[in-house]
Amino acid sequence: MSTTDMIRSHPNPTADLNVDLLAEAIDAAGACATTCSACADACLAEESVAELRDCIRTDLDCADICAATAAVLSRRTGSNLGTVKELLTACQMACATCADDCESHAEMHAHCKVCGEACRRCEKACAELLSAIG
Repeated sequence: MSTTDMIRSHPNPTADLNVDLLAEAIDAAGACATTCSACADACLAEESVAELRDCIRTDLDCADICAATAAVLSRRTGSNLGTVKELLTACQMACATCADDCESHAEMHAHCKVCGEACRRCEKACAELLSAIG
């Protein structure tokens, strides 16, 4: 079952909602949370761990924010639209910051390249959902 299927199976109506954008934001945020956590762990395994201190911090911050975003977005029984918008904005910002940091290490560390890509996907998904919400 996909995230889209789960959203559509919920008893709350989805007529006023772009289910595809919501599902992409949930999936991208969940994947980004996992990828950022794995990148932080990989950074800790590098010989140059002190040089990656900021990257580890942004990875962990982004992972936590993305996990919270995915959880809140997946709840369909009522919502506080103001909270959702602020959370999407925070997630978008955390992903942009983490992507910038990881991309600066991408040539030396493959895990940072992968993480940067996951962050950019989530950043884009949050921006698109925010635009659709209005």
